[in-house]
Amino acid sequence: MSAATETLVDFDEALETYDPVLGFEVHVELNTKTKMFSSAPNAFGDEPNTNVNEVDLGLPGVLPVVNKAGVEYAIMIGLALNCKIAETCGFARKNYFYPDTPKNFQTSQYDDPIAYDGYIDIELEEGEVFRVEIERAHMEEDAGKLTHMGGAAGRIQGADFSLVDYNRAGVPLVEIVTKPVVGAGKRAPELAKAYVAAIREIVKNLGVSDARMERGNVRCDANVSLMPKGADKFGTRTETKNVNSLRAVDHAVRFEISRQAGVLNAGNTVTQETRHWHEDTRTTTSGRPKSDADDYRYFPEPDLVPIVTSAAWIEELRSRLPEPPAERRKRLQAEWGYADAEFRDVVNAGLMDAIEETIAAGASAAVARKWWMGEISRLAKNADVEPTELGATPATIIELNSLIEAKKINDKIARQVLEFVIAGEGTPTEIVDARGLAVVNDDSALGAAIDDAMAQMPGVVEKIKGGKLQAVGALIGPVMKATRGQADAGRVRELVLEKLGIEG
Repeated sequence: MSAATETLVDFDEALETYDPVLGFEVHVELNTKTKMFSSAPNAFGDEPNTNVNEVDLGLPGVLPVVNKAGVEYAIMIGLALNCKIAETCGFARKNYFYPDTPKNFQTSQYDDPIAYDGYIDIELEEGEVFRVEIERAHMEEDAGKLTHMGGAAGRIQGADFSLVDYNRAGVPLVEIVTKPVVGAGKRAPELAKAYVAAIREIVKNLGVSDARMERGNVRCDANVSLMPKGADKFGTRTETKNVNSLRAVDHAVRFEISRQAGVLNAGNTVTQETRHWHEDTRTTTSGRPKSDADDYRYFPEPDLVPIVTSAAWIEELRSRLPEPPAERRKRLQAEWGYADAEFRDVVNAGLMDAIEETIAAGASAAVARKWWMGEISRLAKNADVEPTELGATPATIIELNSLIEAKKINDKIARQVLEFVIAGEGTPTEIVDARGLAVVNDDSALGAAIDDAMAQMPGVVEKIKGGKLQAVGALIGPVMKATRGQADAGRVRELVLEKLGIEG
């Protein structure tokens, strides 16, 4: 049954009948210099199939070697998630055939992960804190990348053929698996988004991952099931695979709750399966059936010795951990002087890093917040992208603000200039010069526009002469119109008063 033919239940209505149970498997690509079990480079964006060697391709007779940095990064992630670190752990072969996995097995961890039994506290809007328990964080390698050609929007359905790039095959991964998350209720989509955002923030803060979701550095498999109100047994879950944006995580969970409620209300049963997320329609479609005990025929990897940790090694890695994100947020709020609601809005918008970078580049906290939370966010919403994906940079904001402070442009013109920057026309200064957008400061040009406005509005002039200086504002509008919004409003006011012989 396609998403188009399924009956969806209104989200709020669904939660009057059912309680959602969530689970998350977040895959984090590590930014080590080389791959997890080979010396091939770990680099994004290179020509396809150039960062591969014999180990990545699974050629006969090759032997893998564990990347020590990958293990250390995994331990650091475990520590940041309040996990216990295994004294010993090993690798296993997860056997399955995919064309993007040339060895026909994935080297992973099965029953002895490097980190386990942790938790993370997630702060939602309005300050509510929700604890998500971590079952395990284990090491593995990524698969290659398939590109489907000839189908709709790059999907395998209807494709004529597929291309495979093995550059990503063997890239170090840490998979973070939660225990079932219950009790979120209507806030389930919000919690899902906030949880993935928190994981992304942690791994980026640790410096172990580039954490760019648009590149697949952080990917989420979102598990959702519903159980009737008052029940004590979980419902059948679905697993929406490879959701790679915060907004998509929210939408995928919301859609699955509505979809599963429709299935259950119709007297049918939810199929336990993987689901594909479609960003264009914001729907999921059926993937493949999945049981609780998939037969991947795990067995210990015979070519790799176990990892043995020590208290000294773990403590040395713990000493490398940077300031925890929660403490960092408190510090930054104090430094920036934002009110609680202002700072919470910044965090929820995912703009804390962007604002921090803008302030570090020389902008004031007020200016950075004004642009990122204001015009940039508005334009991003209209374009249906994240603000940080729009194309504005800290340098853009600093240059716009410098032009405003120099009175070369005003706020209204600056907003126009930003749109032209995003459209790729150049830097703010280049655009102002090329388009002739500089504020009109020429007293003769302003004087002519002021004379016209005063002639058209004699009543306003009389009010000003009578001492009602606030009436000057009525003359500024026509002058702005006459100068295409490029007049310096402050200078216009000064000239009006000068012409009327009034000290203002």
